[in-house]
Amino acid sequence: MRFTLIDQISDLKPGRSISVVKVLSLAEEYLQDHFPCFPVMPGVLILEVMVQASALLVAETEGFRHSTILLKEARNVKYTGFVRPGEKLVVHAELIQLEESLATLKAKGTVRQNTAVSGKLVLERFNVSDRLPQRAAWDDYARLKMRQHLEMLRHNSHTGSNTGLPVW
Repeated sequence: MRFTLIDQISDLKPGRSISVVKVLSLAEEYLQDHFPCFPVMPGVLILEVMVQASALLVAETEGFRHSTILLKEARNVKYTGFVRPGEKLVVHAELIQLEESLATLKAKGTVRQNTAVSGKLVLERFNVSDRLPQRAAWDDYARLKMRQHLEMLRHNSHTGSNTGLPVW
């Protein structure tokens, strides 16, 4: 199962940085339990927005060379604010270093221009066929889906989010 927490890409500079937007809706199912009287986006999902944005930046930077981009480490992650329904989380990630199989990025999420989260992410990237040669078709499929996903999020930045919420 794949779930997308990004509503739109607001800026993308391959090899440098990406900015994305997530508008938190009260209709998101997990908010009914987190927390019923004080609904806020769980910290792990805020971190996931940063990971998804960072993975898109790395994929675009490398011309979708790798089919799989996963979080290897989250360092010095600091939560300093909440994301509540109706609020817009803006995540900005900067590429610090690309190594053979690792990418290091600095990421920050803000709500109303106040920092809600910040940290350093290390992503591992690879092709499944390098480990399981019989799965080469999966790599082609995954790269195609990643390209389509990025283009859809870019398109949302020009036409509005597919969530029905206004473009920010």
